[in-house]
Amino acid sequence: MKPPAHPSRAHVLHWLFETSLAIKGLLCSSEFLCGLALLLTPNAPAARLLYWLTHFQIAESPTDTLATWTQRAMEGFPVATQDFYGWYLLLHGGLKLAMVVMLWARILWAYPAAMAVLAGFVIYQIFEFQHSGSPFLLLLAFFDLLMIALIWQEYKALQAKRTAKTAAP
Repeated sequence: MKPPAHPSRAHVLHWLFETSLAIKGLLCSSEFLCGLALLLTPNAPAARLLYWLTHFQIAESPTDTLATWTQRAMEGFPVATQDFYGWYLLLHGGLKLAMVVMLWARILWAYPAAMAVLAGFVIYQIFEFQHSGSPFLLLLAFFDLLMIALIWQEYKALQAKRTAKTAAP
């Protein structure tokens, strides 16, 4: 049998879902690992590492905004703040990583739960955007809205497959 010349809409949407899950999995894994690193690294070595990473750029270009801002932020980065960000990244990344794993495992109840979790993130990102004005938050919100749509589409397809399997003799 000859394969179709063009993939079906369902095939493309499934590919987008799988690709989005892979991207989300990479991002939340790195978020989880960064949180873990912040919790396990004492404050002074973290500050020295950040200084080492940025001081060459500042020496080369004293007006480099990002490097200067990073060094100033690290100067005011007490242990309590480091712990907060460590726990936040660990829990936020861990929750999303668990969600990705359950979706890859095709656990049916995880689909509505993932949509609810992502909707909560979208609300939070839009709320924070109103305060900070960061376009990055809008980009994250857009990606999460796209994920919600893809999860919904995948959920409907999975339900239809399972219904067809149970209805077949």
